[in-house]
Amino acid sequence: MLTRGVTLWLVPLLCAWNSQAAAKNPNPLSSLPGLAGQNALGLPLEIVILLTLLTLVPAIIASMTPFLRITIVLHFLRQALGTQTTPSNQVLLGLALFLSLLIMQPVMNEMYEKGWEPFNKGETGPEQAFVQGTQPLKTFLLRFVREKELQLFIEVTHASQPKRPADLDLRIIVPAYILSELKAGFQIGAVLFLPFLIIDVVVASVTLAIGMVQLPPVMISAPFKILLFVLVDGWNLVVGSLVKSFY
Repeated sequence: MLTRGVTLWLVPLLCAWNSQAAAKNPNPLSSLPGLAGQNALGLPLEIVILLTLLTLVPAIIASMTPFLRITIVLHFLRQALGTQTTPSNQVLLGLALFLSLLIMQPVMNEMYEKGWEPFNKGETGPEQAFVQGTQPLKTFLLRFVREKELQLFIEVTHASQPKRPADLDLRIIVPAYILSELKAGFQIGAVLFLPFLIIDVVVASVTLAIGMVQLPPVMISAPFKILLFVLVDGWNLVVGSLVKSFY
């Protein structure tokens, strides 16, 4: 599943690179399916290009999937619980990654069917495959993009006003999506903080009233916050709400 997911994210990038190269060079990369009969780049150069594109995969996953919102919320949750490094960063990132793959699987399948399969069979060219393959991604991202962010990047890039949001380029949709997800993640994180903040305030007031200043209030309130989180089945509520917010 991970291998196919990486392939699905790389296809638009490969197609975009190939279409730009074709406009400048009459002999573009021919080792890709559908380009047989043209002069190919050397194998070492193809490997270098592929490895370079692979370095972009973490950035793509972190900025163009639910991974962004999920990691922000989980970080705020850990801070609110006051457990410092528990769960560890590896656990939180792993959970966010697999939840993102779960949410994005229908989108990736649709991108694969509309973009890569026709291109692999030689039915479409690289430019058309890029447009068809990225359309499901655009549809997904636009569901969570605020109009204010879209307008901001339209003005920054001096792009013309589109007739519909789907006509926008990814260079406008992606940063707008990132800003929208940052705001959504911080809003959810602030809501998560409130009940644990109340516990901290109550414990601090009680310890100050009885003159217990030897122990920090945070150390005393930590067990109560963890107990409250376990009793309400917090992981199920948080993860379930996060996943459902993307459907």
